Amino acid sequence: MKKLYIIRHAKSSWKDGALEDFERGLSKRGKANAPMMGERLKKKGVMPDIILSSPAKRAKETAEIIAKEIGYKKKVLLNEEIYEASVATLCDILRALSDKNKTVFLVGHNPSLNDLAHYYVSHEANIPTCGIVEIGFDCDVWAEIEPKNAKLLLFDYPKKSD
Repeated sequence: MKKLYIIRHAKSSWKDGALEDFERGLSKRGKANAPMMGERLKKKGVMPDIILSSPAKRAKETAEIIAKEIGYKKKVLLNEEIYEASVATLCDILRALSDKNKTVFLVGHNPSLNDLAHYYVSHEANIPTCGIVEIGFDCDVWAEIEPKNAKLLLFDYPKKSD
């Protein structure tokens, strides 16, 4: 089984209107939510084999905070294609992964991540900032991940109570 955690970046700051979208960092709320969501993943015993992130500042910061919180020791891999990606591009990125990776975190942006979750598991709900959608694929090869072998395992977000 392959597991994909689709993680939307935490809340970004709009304080500096002169910043390009790509350069916006996390807001105070985002800086609080990212470690909280990392802690939730840690409590569930989740440890990815690889973390892929958009290089946009808010996504990169989210990925690094969550990585630190769960004790992930490897480098977060930045992929420019994730920023403003189509579903087809995200699927291509995932299908090209090494099969030694069983669990993958993909940190990025909406609407791309909403569209990806909808494609694989018909997930209709909006993924809020720092929201996480966990999808399990009943296969051992990333090149074979498809909607027909995908199952929604978890949908969590900062304002969700247990």
